Amino acid sequence: MTKNLPDLIPDTELILPPQAERTLPNGLTVLAIRRAAVPLVEVRLRIPFGRAPLGPATLLSQALFTGTGSMTMLDIAAELQAVGGSLGAGLDPDRLQIGGNALAGGLGRMLEILSGVLTDATYPGEEVVTERERLVDNIQVALSQPSHLARVALLKRMFGEHPYGVQTPTPEEVRAVEPEALRALHADRVRPAGAILVLVGDIDPEQSIDVAEKMLGGWSGTARDGDIPPTPALVPGPLLLVDRPGSVQSSLRVALPAPTRTDPDYAALTLANLVFGGYFSSRWVENIREDKGYTYGPHAVIEHFAAGSSLLAAAEVATEVTGPSLLETTYELGRIASLPPGEEELEQARRYALGTLRLGMSTQGGLASLATVYAGFGLRLDHLREHSARLAAATQEDVAAAAAKYLAPSRAVTVVLGDADKIEAQLSALTSVERGAQ
Repeated sequence: MTKNLPDLIPDTELILPPQAERTLPNGLTVLAIRRAAVPLVEVRLRIPFGRAPLGPATLLSQALFTGTGSMTMLDIAAELQAVGGSLGAGLDPDRLQIGGNALAGGLGRMLEILSGVLTDATYPGEEVVTERERLVDNIQVALSQPSHLARVALLKRMFGEHPYGVQTPTPEEVRAVEPEALRALHADRVRPAGAILVLVGDIDPEQSIDVAEKMLGGWSGTARDGDIPPTPALVPGPLLLVDRPGSVQSSLRVALPAPTRTDPDYAALTLANLVFGGYFSSRWVENIREDKGYTYGPHAVIEHFAAGSSLLAAAEVATEVTGPSLLETTYELGRIASLPPGEEELEQARRYALGTLRLGMSTQGGLASLATVYAGFGLRLDHLREHSARLAAATQEDVAAAAAKYLAPSRAVTVVLGDADKIEAQLSALTSVERGAQ
């Protein structure tokens, strides 16, 4: 099958937009970037939150905007809407994340409202109960989804007792959280020292930082140490089979080691992963989707946390072809790890990688998200130039070496969730298997 990608002009010089940076006296770092495509401003705030108690931290992220000493939840929403804006919060294993946008002229008011939430959130009892029940419902729905259960099992298998081993609280943990616990956690952890605010849009960078300092300068304090220890090395072993009786499909998950964003191997592994399974034209997708029809959307991605990185491959396959799907996955990993990619397929992957980098920063929202992710790892947009140059320069030999180092199937940690009575014999014919509970 011929797959000619359009020319995305990846070889032209990467021009970064005007930007400014300042660390405020309270310890908050503000990055402001001008991208005047539309008269909006994107706001992203990341607050270190590693090792926070999972149940309270997850509920805090859902209930953060339920009220302050002077504004109800409805007041906050109405005031944000008045400047064409909205704000929401979420949580990952490393950080509390707040994000939204507004009309560029409303930046000051949006940050003023945000300041009130950061310094004076009250977590009213009735609203907290509502958010708690909503979160419990969402978790219970997730616990019925094979993809969620497979990820839960994989994370536990990968990380064991490390803080990353469990990333979703149980319904019981959430139900036990009272408003006072949220107020205490907020006072303890929602602090500016080490936090990063990113502003992207139709703004003057220096002036917007002045506005941020004026509105957020009263936010103060240093949070409890939330540093997370480095992730443990992946330990290959028997395939973990998690039983889900009656399931009509199996969730196949494979974890492999991966370097950090700044490692010299990272660009070459990015290309190796694209050739293996990282985009639609990859070998794995062509094998088990296009050729054999075992699955609809297999994908492989390099996932980064503050304390370590890994490569995760995922596919949902019909129960009766679980064994063959694992066989083909192992075959494709072995092939990329032992043979250099063809020149044409490498160039196709390279063009895709360079093109998607540029597409990712072509909108205000995309640029804000990219800058925020980079900032969370101590990087700035200048890193794009270095990473792009490494992608452009990586040779077939470089990609082959990275694949051999990271993608060899002997280094894989594998989890399959499905009807064990129907698939265990298929899997045992290929590898050693141990059963685990949901």
